[in-house]
Amino acid sequence: MAKADDIVRYGLIGTGMMGTEHLWNLQHLDGAVVTAVADPNPGMLDWIVEAAGPDGPSLVRFADHNDLLDSGLVDAVVVASPNHTHLDVMLDVLARPAVHVLVEKPLCTTVADCRTLIDAAAGRPGLVWVGLEYRYMPPVARLVDEVRAGTVGTPRMVAIREHRYPFLNKVDDWNRFNRNTGGTLVEKCCHFFDLMNHILGERPVRVLASGGQDVNHLDESYHGETPDILDNAFVIVDYPSGARALLDLCMFADASHNQEELSVVGDRGKVEAFLPSCELRWTERVKGGLGLHQEVVEDADIAYQGFHHGSSFLEHRDLLDAIRTGGSAKVEVDDGLWSVAVGVAAHRSIDEGRAVTLDEVLAPSP
Repeated sequence: MAKADDIVRYGLIGTGMMGTEHLWNLQHLDGAVVTAVADPNPGMLDWIVEAAGPDGPSLVRFADHNDLLDSGLVDAVVVASPNHTHLDVMLDVLARPAVHVLVEKPLCTTVADCRTLIDAAAGRPGLVWVGLEYRYMPPVARLVDEVRAGTVGTPRMVAIREHRYPFLNKVDDWNRFNRNTGGTLVEKCCHFFDLMNHILGERPVRVLASGGQDVNHLDESYHGETPDILDNAFVIVDYPSGARALLDLCMFADASHNQEELSVVGDRGKVEAFLPSCELRWTERVKGGLGLHQEVVEDADIAYQGFHHGSSFLEHRDLLDAIRTGGSAKVEVDDGLWSVAVGVAAHRSIDEGRAVTLDEVLAPSP
């Protein structure tokens, strides 16, 4: 365990967009310093060294993440490599028991691989934290607090809408194919399935989904292959209590005013959060009409907003505190597994045209 006043040294494994996002967040966090970076692509290593800026830390570069892990330069690492590499990279990280790790979402692209990592992580002293940072977005965190405080009564319905732009270009176009991403409902939407589970405090039992690839990437070709990632879907998730949740995803809705809208409705009222406007609204079921309340939710402690409304900064602040105090991960590998499992169930539901239970998705392979 690091002392409370110690500087914690971080390494970054994967230096693309998200690796750089983590670098910039850590540069704004007192008590943290990025000392080393690893990426097999020399151009990406050049990129992150430049992104660190002239006043940034001096970064030791490695082509192989194992060399970084064995360098003695890091106390913690962030795994921000492509989804399909997470299993192998994480197994190497977990083989160094004292190294703390934050792994970007999704934990893995399959349920079986998630289970492998859960087994490998068991009992090690180093923290294993899954980067489902949507929990940390200030209006979303406030929405969860209002639900916990009983503002809506017993929550019965959760709805999440993401209407946004298509997937960005990534190195070697890895994110254009399901075999690399786990599919859109794993790659992108595990965040939202985690929020559903987190808000309701339950594990889901059944998923029914409809979706397709109707607009995006159909005119693209990579080594003779057309991308196969879906760009729109509705996903209904059922919970043991009878509560239900809905995801409404559209990735060709570039001009939307709010990219994400979340609502929770219970027997006493409704609470909503909107991004990027950061508005929070809640209404009470009162005799004779609705009582409407609204505000813009901000967090003055955020030193760097980044790409995710300051959530990555707050996530790293909690991780650093847990490393220093010997605390536990607030987003655990089991949370990562369940967020992936719902996405896998949703894809299976679309492919097979039926409701899919989580029991069948989570069942061990024969």
